[in-house]
Amino acid sequence: MITVVGGGLAGSEAAWQLAERGHDVVLVEMRPVVATPAHKTDRLAELVCSNTFKSTEETNAHGLLKSEMRSLGSLILWAADQARVPGGSALAVDRDVFSSMVTDRIKSHPHISVERREVTDIAAPCIIATGPLTSDALARSIRSRLGVDALAFYDAIAPVIDRESIDHDVVFRASRYGKETMRDADMDGAYLNCPLDRQQYNDFMDALVAADPYTGHEFDEVPYFEGCMPIEEMARRGRDTLRFGPLKPVGLHDPRSAQAPYAVAQLRQEDRGARMWNMVGFQTRLRIPDQQRVFRMLPGLENAEFVRFGSIHRNSYLNTPAALSPHLALRDEPRVLFAGQLTGVEGYTESTATGLVAGLNLSRLTDGLDPAVPPATTMIGALYRYLREARPEHFQPMNANFALLDDLPTPVRDKRRKRELFAERALAAIDAWRAEINPSAVVP
Repeated sequence: MITVVGGGLAGSEAAWQLAERGHDVVLVEMRPVVATPAHKTDRLAELVCSNTFKSTEETNAHGLLKSEMRSLGSLILWAADQARVPGGSALAVDRDVFSSMVTDRIKSHPHISVERREVTDIAAPCIIATGPLTSDALARSIRSRLGVDALAFYDAIAPVIDRESIDHDVVFRASRYGKETMRDADMDGAYLNCPLDRQQYNDFMDALVAADPYTGHEFDEVPYFEGCMPIEEMARRGRDTLRFGPLKPVGLHDPRSAQAPYAVAQLRQEDRGARMWNMVGFQTRLRIPDQQRVFRMLPGLENAEFVRFGSIHRNSYLNTPAALSPHLALRDEPRVLFAGQLTGVEGYTESTATGLVAGLNLSRLTDGLDPAVPPATTMIGALYRYLREARPEHFQPMNANFALLDDLPTPVRDKRRKRELFAERALAAIDAWRAEINPSAVVP
């Protein structure tokens, strides 16, 4: 008997994939025995935030991810398609119809039994997919097994920007005082720096203080710590607060100018391929339109494309690159796998994708086969590569985005055509991978 802990999107998908391959599964969901601040029903796969799974277009990263998952027989996407409501190119659903359909399919499967109780410890073989609201008892067990630094409880996320959208004629590359670390491949400096003069800084401060912050669910409301203070809150403390904080210009000199910048916003490399850059110290609760409007006031970021927006909320997630194996399992027990937001992915579809792969891999391990992860030319595989290769000291959850993918062999300037080629390559790769590992994908 295989245990799947957590009846959300990832857990439901993992249980289905295992059961469809002939394994007996017990899916354990603590609701309604133990309630959460976010859920309103006891149904499986309840959507607690938006009712949309985002784009279905393959020239969009989320749409490409869906196409890959459909080729692998995703239960969650099948149910979403059945419960779809008008939403343009977005896959929007009727929440109640969607969760009811998933619950009915899971409960009626001859190889799945559903138990309502809280799990407090880890035992193989299992998949843990308990999401951002993992119970305190299970969280303690995870921390005990992986180490006190392996599990975070609060997210302080800064925006991440696509390298190709940064104006490299404006930003300059340098590290403070010229200091480098062993990880810095470019000896000209580890950071991209956006220099501001006095007027640019004052205009930015005025816009930042006036911007509209987001107020979410009660379970998202967290006390602000000095280490994760929203940048807009810091700005309200005084006109020069940011110049002595994340925008301090000390030790940074623009080699193209004889004058030192009045303030400097820094970008830190997010991935090993240098395709994504993190806005250092810019954790924020601003609404997305205001993040776009205000942060694009920074020199060099006028046309910035955000592959992840900033946020601060309660979130339990693992420091996956430091704690887990490439197939997202305990390093000393490959049959204990993790899936969903707990692994460090953000978004409904991303969470579901890790549940799908976790179910497939635990099936393979149970059958005496090695685990398998899609190639990094696919969106699923690129997410797994990020979770494996991100710097542990700076690890933050990530959405699907094209910056995760390797560049095309030949540069393509037209953005739409480039994304079409990304999609063509990814779908060919996922089909080849499916044929190679023979996962017996079954469309519900």
